[in-house]
Amino acid sequence: MLSILRNPVGKTARYAVAAAVMSATFLPAWAHAGDAEFLTQSNANILWTLLAAILVMLMQAGFGCVEAGFTRAKSAGNIMMKNFLDFSAGSIIFFLFGFALMFGTDMGGFIGTSGFGLGGTAEGDLPWTYTFWFFQSVFAATAATIVSGGMAERTKFGTYVVVSALVTGLIYPISGHWAWGSLWLGDAGAGWLEGLGFCDFAGSSVVHSVGGWLALAGAMALGPRIGKYSADGKAKAIPGHNIPLAGLGVFILWFGWFGFNAGSTTTADDTIGLIAMNTSLSAGAGVLGAMLISWFRFGKSDISMTMNGALAGLVGITAGCATVSPTGSILIGFASGLLVVLSIEFIDKVLKIDDPVGASSVHGVCGAWGTLACGLFNLDGGLFYGGGFGQLGVQLIGVGAFFVWAFGVGWVVFSILKGFMGLRVEKDEELKGLDIAEHGSESYNGFQLFTTE
Repeated sequence: MLSILRNPVGKTARYAVAAAVMSATFLPAWAHAGDAEFLTQSNANILWTLLAAILVMLMQAGFGCVEAGFTRAKSAGNIMMKNFLDFSAGSIIFFLFGFALMFGTDMGGFIGTSGFGLGGTAEGDLPWTYTFWFFQSVFAATAATIVSGGMAERTKFGTYVVVSALVTGLIYPISGHWAWGSLWLGDAGAGWLEGLGFCDFAGSSVVHSVGGWLALAGAMALGPRIGKYSADGKAKAIPGHNIPLAGLGVFILWFGWFGFNAGSTTTADDTIGLIAMNTSLSAGAGVLGAMLISWFRFGKSDISMTMNGALAGLVGITAGCATVSPTGSILIGFASGLLVVLSIEFIDKVLKIDDPVGASSVHGVCGAWGTLACGLFNLDGGLFYGGGFGQLGVQLIGVGAFFVWAFGVGWVVFSILKGFMGLRVEKDEELKGLDIAEHGSESYNGFQLFTTE
């Protein structure tokens, strides 16, 4: 046989012999494999949900880049530390406590009561439960990370550890149960908002508004950064140190959002294409809306506002990504882009709340808008499609409930921590930057990145 293969007389003959050898070797294996079960729907659901969760996990990198880029170099490492903490400690706390409070057996429509540490799960249900837990854990980390941005550059790291734990283990899961409680156990876990017909497919309010309102409460409890407001109360810009890094972060978030929204089907079905398309269209429209209104208001097309416009469009469509049309997604995204610029200005200049990355506007305000938009643009039940005011009324109740819960509990938590642990670093530590003050190192070694005034 080897002599035939080495014979230089005819390539065609050699190829034919090689094919025959391959067939003789592998055909029995192929025949045996043909007896095996093809990919089942349940395994396809596990595969799709797992891949989507991995995409959402990558969003932690995006948040880190955006927050670090939009703030000053002297605290960039601290931003990254908080993002690592949110995902690492948050995952463990969500495993031990948060998941059960969010998805366990319902008690009164307000809280889950089973599944702590995934205990009590039937063995046959474990493969899906493991996957579903992982998917939900990255959502919990996202809610915590949003808070980080609003409290950037002046928060004690030790106190933030407690904040992150409370968000992922208690605050986010309890309100999440109200809207998504049945997703693990079916009707046995239904929350009170679910019972009303509340629509928030992937979390404009459940994840983003909760994080945004907590960020707003944290920023108010902390007070503004040194130098943010002049003696007469006029807001002064504190530019971010690395806009290209922030831009990279926005693109990473945009990429991961396809897992965030389309993955929320937790099913490999024929709806994921529409969801992905709506997600991208809304983000693009958000870019255009923010760019145009900043151009109109400031005389230039502002870079950071335009980037926040993309995030605003993504947050805005998250609630209705599976229930609105592509045209509706464009309108929702464009309105989100307009809204985020106006909201950032209002919070910064009128309310005089220092939110370094605009977290409360991007996630809180635009999350609320996206939730309300379901009542307007949903193809089934939306006001603009002949559904009347019923769905819109339910959405208003949900938006109000999430605001009262997240902002109210957040304000109480931050006030308590402020009294017992201290919430803000000392003045000289803030001036030097949190990298040195809180972690004893610099993000950009060899550069003097702090000021003394």
